[in-house]
Amino acid sequence: MPVKLYLSTYAYQTMIDQEQVRKVAHLARLELTPAEEVQFTTQLNDILDYFQQLSELETDTVEPTTRAIDVSNVTRRDQREPFDDREELLEAAPDREGEFFKVPQIMGGE
Repeated sequence: MPVKLYLSTYAYQTMIDQEQVRKVAHLARLELTPAEEVQFTTQLNDILDYFQQLSELETDTVEPTTRAIDVSNVTRRDQREPFDDREELLEAAPDREGEFFKVPQIMGGE
């Protein structure tokens, strides 16, 4: 059974003012210029306005989803494949030691 999310219209009526943006920026330790405060106030109000529009849609018959479009995993199976030119493969490595790839040590040692 689909679940309908009811959003309070109170949140949209109060909207966000520049003082609230300033307070959140302070809590997040962000230094905003006055122009950025105005810009973010406008952008956040636009987002809330969009949510208001979305809350007006009839969604009782819409099945819940996790994505807007149907997407399936398009990865291939991991299969071993022979590589005939070992030297070419080693030459492409960022670092090597003889016939082996050299990687940074991650456990133990100095």
